[in-house]
Amino acid sequence: MKDTNKILYLLLFVLALGVNFSGINVDFFTDDPGLYASIAKHLVYKREFFQLFTYNTDWLDKPHFTFWAIFLSFKLFGISVWAYRLPALVFFLISLVYTFLFARKYYGPEVAAIAVLIVMTAQHVLLSNTDVRAEPYLMGLLMGSIYHISRLEERFTLTDMLLAALFTACAIMTKGIFVIIAIYGCLLGQLFFKNKLNILFKGKWLLLLLLTFIFTLPEFYALYIQFDLHPEKTVFGVHHVSGIKWFLWDSQFGRFVNNGPISRKASGSIFFYLHTLLWAFAPWCLLFYYSVFKNIRDIYRRRELAEYYTLSGGILLLLLFSLSRFQLPFYTNAIFPLFAIITAPFCCKQLNKVEAKFRLIGQWVFVILLPLVIVLLNLLLKPVNDLFFAVDCVLLGLMILLISIIIEEAHKKVFFLNCSVALFAGFYLNTIFFNEIVPYKGQITAAEYINQKPFDSYPIYSLNAENNIFQFYCKRQVGLVPIEQFKNFKTKGIPVFYVDQKSIDYLKKNHVAFNIIRSFVNYPHENILPSFVNKTTRYKVLDQVYLITK
Repeated sequence: MKDTNKILYLLLFVLALGVNFSGINVDFFTDDPGLYASIAKHLVYKREFFQLFTYNTDWLDKPHFTFWAIFLSFKLFGISVWAYRLPALVFFLISLVYTFLFARKYYGPEVAAIAVLIVMTAQHVLLSNTDVRAEPYLMGLLMGSIYHISRLEERFTLTDMLLAALFTACAIMTKGIFVIIAIYGCLLGQLFFKNKLNILFKGKWLLLLLLTFIFTLPEFYALYIQFDLHPEKTVFGVHHVSGIKWFLWDSQFGRFVNNGPISRKASGSIFFYLHTLLWAFAPWCLLFYYSVFKNIRDIYRRRELAEYYTLSGGILLLLLFSLSRFQLPFYTNAIFPLFAIITAPFCCKQLNKVEAKFRLIGQWVFVILLPLVIVLLNLLLKPVNDLFFAVDCVLLGLMILLISIIIEEAHKKVFFLNCSVALFAGFYLNTIFFNEIVPYKGQITAAEYINQKPFDSYPIYSLNAENNIFQFYCKRQVGLVPIEQFKNFKTKGIPVFYVDQKSIDYLKKNHVAFNIIRSFVNYPHENILPSFVNKTTRYKVLDQVYLITK
């Protein structure tokens, strides 16, 4: 690798790091981060570690590891949005380290550097590091476990054994047993294509399973003391709910076959992720599709690949996601490091004329398209302050100039340009776009209003369990009153209720008396509609949220 190339890789890495962290203090816009942060806040308030609550009621929907990480961050740095995102970003960094180590092991340092940049510039990774759920945690945990398992496959070391088991256990405690399909699918694929399935009978794999089970015991203990010990509790509308059974089956496999307590009526499309990746894994999706095709073709022609971990685990989990009815864009983020390692060699190696032309076209599409989309977005958004947009444009211009001067090879030039425009888009979204739309989230402004001193003695409630952003931003605990019980609800003091427009309409329709303390402008959706982005039509999709009392 040339010294000038090394400098450019390092410069892009630093810029990408800045862009991925640039949304760390952006207020919440979607409900899931508000829910996760509220649950972790309850752990702090209740001085609890093993039992999860929301609105002071038992909560059973996700395993504990994510909440434990957020809880520790809150304890160390205080309760804030940036403290909520910090541990997720730490695990994102861990994913980069293991992506580099794994790719360097099988492909060399330049491919490893390219793979890291692909992960850091994939559009849904940039979005998910601001709209944080469980995926950044899984990225680090999955890559860590796969890397150490790949080392265990070659030779036994106690360090690799302990770390592989620990990473796998933490991944299970983040998303459920389902994640072992990706982890052990990688191993099985590698052994199958290398004709080494016989080594599965070695004792080290049994030890790995045993240690993984031991490291997962905190999850079993937490679920047991909160649910299995208390069959009288009502969960999912029924009694005698086993937290351990939920963890082993319903949390993931039950969702997959759509017969768990949380299910969906609509069936998913098997092609959902094929078209979702066009934007979620942009600007690398076209190269990824071709890389998968080429690897499968090479396997069919009995040409040996450098490794089979990434193809086996990544494609297996992508197929399972596609077959599931629970299809959300961020599900695939956890395996983006595997996708990046599959794609990276195709970005730098010598190709025939047809492949080289496709590689250039597949990247130039996004080099041109992404800036155009951002410019159009800015024209519609009409932000109050264009300073960050000007800085963004200047940085992109400087990067284009620098790349044009110091990089000679056409395929490397377009790769660096692709990274630059991806960061241009990500920086715009994190520093301008989100900051323009978040003020329209009425849950935040309502919470800030009720946090004022005159309301310190007022008990606060919500009439909807999905008002989790409000729950988090309130500086004290919020109770939940089902809207059907509002009319007859009584408590000490003067209760204040947060309600959305639908709840107000329900109360009016049923002739339930209430008094409005104050109303707040609100955007009621999580999906960002074009009419909301367009400043001239935004008012058409806004409604009101309210603080009311009886």
